[in-house]
Amino acid sequence: MANTKLIPRTPSAHEAPLLIKSLLAQSLRYNPQREIIYRDLFRMDYFELNRRIRRLGNVLSTLGIQPGDTVAVMDWDSHRYLECFFGVPMVGAILHTINVRLSPAQILYTINHAEDDIILVHEDFLAILETIHDQITTTRKFVVMSDKVYAEVPAELTPTSFGTLGEYEALLGAANDTYDFSDFDENTWATLFYTTGTTGNPKGVYFSHRQLFLHTMGLMTFFCGYEALPFSHRDVYMPITPLFHVHAWGFPLVATMLNNKQVYPGRYEPEMLLKLLIKEKVTLSHCVPTILAMLVNSPVAQQVDLSNWKVIIGGSALTRGLAKAALDLGINVSQGYGMSETAPIMSVVHLNDEQLTWDQEKQLNLRTKAGRMAPFVEMRLMDDAGNFLPNDGHAIGEIVARGSWMTQGYLKDPENSEKLWQGGWLHTGDVASIGPDYYVTISDRVKDVIKTGGEWVSSLDIENIFSQIEGVAEVAVVGLPDDRWGERPYALVVLKPEYAEIQTGENIRKILLEQCEQGTINKWYVPDRVVLVPEIPKTSVGKLDKKKIRSEMKDLLLGNQA
Repeated sequence: MANTKLIPRTPSAHEAPLLIKSLLAQSLRYNPQREIIYRDLFRMDYFELNRRIRRLGNVLSTLGIQPGDTVAVMDWDSHRYLECFFGVPMVGAILHTINVRLSPAQILYTINHAEDDIILVHEDFLAILETIHDQITTTRKFVVMSDKVYAEVPAELTPTSFGTLGEYEALLGAANDTYDFSDFDENTWATLFYTTGTTGNPKGVYFSHRQLFLHTMGLMTFFCGYEALPFSHRDVYMPITPLFHVHAWGFPLVATMLNNKQVYPGRYEPEMLLKLLIKEKVTLSHCVPTILAMLVNSPVAQQVDLSNWKVIIGGSALTRGLAKAALDLGINVSQGYGMSETAPIMSVVHLNDEQLTWDQEKQLNLRTKAGRMAPFVEMRLMDDAGNFLPNDGHAIGEIVARGSWMTQGYLKDPENSEKLWQGGWLHTGDVASIGPDYYVTISDRVKDVIKTGGEWVSSLDIENIFSQIEGVAEVAVVGLPDDRWGERPYALVVLKPEYAEIQTGENIRKILLEQCEQGTINKWYVPDRVVLVPEIPKTSVGKLDKKKIRSEMKDLLLGNQA
């Protein structure tokens, strides 16, 4: 860095640290009467949210939690989780958002690796802890969270074979609602969660107060300022991405700061999601493509007005077919790109003044890209030799990135942390091109690119073609070894129910071959086999699990089994 002249400092002057508590403080200033809703069970305003967070601070202190301790949460998307997003880091502790969709063995690994000091657990997940609690080495402190307490006649809580410190709602109710959250260094560790890689144990990704504060400002700049997808304090926000997954993309922090009406759906059930969407007049959500497809294909979706709903897609590619189906229902659908390691925002589709005048077909070309580079984020392309490539829309290389909110590394894993940040740039493992307009087009994950006959073929491109074939609800394309071509693509397809009796894998393949003859697609894009299945394996956060498909479904794809 260059030698510069620093500003003079007055000994008595105050320099406010960038802390999560500063975001919450804004929620009492403007529209604190707005509501935060949990399913059809619980409602409160922002005055009550702030009181409950102060009570949570007192509960944690009473239970012996000190600054630097780690508080783990296992819950559905709820108001309780939102309270923990603020209350835990604000007392100087670290919030570990446990991925409840991991296997019990992986959950045990993350608990012990994170050195959790206490676990707040919804009673739906007590069965998981029953199988592993004897192997937990860091804590014997457990607090139960339950929805039963909101019933007119509360039922008995699920009994456990291990001791608990009480039920969350009862503990909050008995606590004082006065708590002075003190200032501390903005680089204080705030959150921790684990990302599942292709090999080995999950990796711990961590963030500071400063990073989450700046990520919140970045989201506000992009969505409220540049209107990547127009978002104001008057929107009604409902996440359909688990809160344990990358802080629900940071939107709960933004929505709380802006006093948005917020709706938390708990366990994801199609009927409940649609009920809340309609009843509470939800206008902004984010989710993975699987969830959007489930809602778009629901019979109810055809009968209600969804024209006020804006949806940001991430986690997996938004195919052209799904984007068109959503737009046809009036849903303003867009796509973003990021990683657990980047907190996650790196790019989001942004239509400028001219592009907003385009017709739907032309807009789809942009809406299905990874988006325009986010404010305050640097993204470059790098080749295998570590050389930068031009952002000309043609060169293809690995995306490397830098930004003020990207993780410093993996917890207790210096070797992989250095690999992640090799050369001072965060290596994403994604292959893409970047245009002079700052638009990012993902070609594939490095490990998912199909190398066939000397050509690099994007599995995402093939999936995009499939998504536009009538009757296709979901598709996953993977490359498998081939003696002649090196690799060849194979496809798994889930049909829409009404096409189950009339569409076949071979018919779908014939449609693609016809497109080859017409010159619409290249012949090497046509999978060797198209296999119809009732469902496609997903990861714990709803992404297509291509690693599992390649390993466990190889024989099915190759036709080596019935």
